[in-house]
Amino acid sequence: MTLSVSLKHAFGGFDLDVTFQAPAGITVLFGPSGSGKTTIINAAAGLLRPDTGCIVSDGWELFDTAKNHWLPTHKRRLGYIFQEGRLFPHLDVRQNLLYGQRFAPNSAPREDLGRVVEMLGIGHLLARRPDMLSGGEKQRVAIGRALLTSPRLILADEPLSALDGAHKAEIMPYFERLRDEVSVPILYVSHSAAEVARLATSVVALDQGRVVQTGPAAEVLNDPMLAPLGVRAVGALLEAVVTAHHDDGLTELDVGGQRLLLPRLQRETGSRLRIRIPAHDVILSRKRPVGLSALNILHGTVERVRSGNGPGAIVSLRISGGTVLARITRRSATALDLEAGVECYAIAKTIAVAPEDVGRG
Repeated sequence: MTLSVSLKHAFGGFDLDVTFQAPAGITVLFGPSGSGKTTIINAAAGLLRPDTGCIVSDGWELFDTAKNHWLPTHKRRLGYIFQEGRLFPHLDVRQNLLYGQRFAPNSAPREDLGRVVEMLGIGHLLARRPDMLSGGEKQRVAIGRALLTSPRLILADEPLSALDGAHKAEIMPYFERLRDEVSVPILYVSHSAAEVARLATSVVALDQGRVVQTGPAAEVLNDPMLAPLGVRAVGALLEAVVTAHHDDGLTELDVGGQRLLLPRLQRETGSRLRIRIPAHDVILSRKRPVGLSALNILHGTVERVRSGNGPGAIVSLRISGGTVLARITRRSATALDLEAGVECYAIAKTIAVAPEDVGRG
C-alpha cells in the first residue's frame, strides 16, 4: 500500500507547498515547529480543506481539488492516534476497542480483536477503565482502537509527546510492531530525531512549509547537509546484528564486519537492530587510538566535511556498515587535515548510545 500527497495552502504569513510519496510502513513527517507537519495531518483527516491538492491512499482518494472531490472525515477510513489516548472514561478497555469496530464498513476486512490484543500486549487490561491505566497503556489501547476501525490510513500526531521517558520506552516496541506487521500506510508526526531513527520506514523532512528531503530513514538522517532541528539533532543510523552477550554486562553487535559494544540489550543473538549514534558523541582520529577507555573504534573513510557559520563542522565517515557522523570543531578538522578520501577512525563511548536510540531493525 502506498500514500500519495500533494498539497498547497496559504495561511497568514505561511505557505505550505509539499509533494511526496510514502510506502507502506511508518512515514515520519519530521521538522521543527511551524514546518507544516500538523497541517498535512489535518488535511489528510479532513479537518482542513487545502487550497489545491490531493491525497490518495492505495487508490482511495481522500480528496482531489481538481476533481472537486472531497470525502467527509467520517468516510475516510482513518485510524487516528492522538497525543493522548482520548479513551472513553465510562468504558472499559474491551469496550473502547470494540467501539473502533463500529466504524469499520461491513465490506471492509475485519481486523481480529485477539490479534490486536496480542500484538499490543493488553490482554490483562481488558476489564480495566482508562483511569486505571498508565500513559503508555492508554496509548497502546488507542493504537488498538485505531486498528480495529479497519483503516486504509493511520494518522499519528506526535503520539509520544505527552509521555515521559519511561512510558516512551514502553510504547516504542509496539509502534515497531505496527510498522512491521500492519500493511496500512502510517503518517506519523514527530520532532524527535530518536523517534525518527527508531521507527521510520521513510522520512519526509520539512522546513518552512517545504519538503527539504525525503527517502529511507537511514538515507535522510545520515545526510550531514540536512539538519531540520539543528546540528544537535544530527546523528548516524546504522544497521547491526546482535552477535554475543558478555558476562561483564555488554552486548556485542556486528556493523558491517566491525564490532560495536553497547550496554546489555534484551535482544536475542541474531536479532537485527537499528542503532542511532549522535554526532556530538563521536570523536575522530587519523590513527587507530590505543590506551582509551572508549571501546568502540570504527574504521572508515571521510566522505565529506561540512563547516557551518560557527566554530563547528560535521564530518561524514563511510564505514563498512554505513555512515557515521561526527560533530567536531573546524579547528580539529583542519588540524587532522580531514577531507574526502582520508582514512580515519570514529570513536564512541559504549554508554553514548541511549536505550531509546536502539530499535528493531
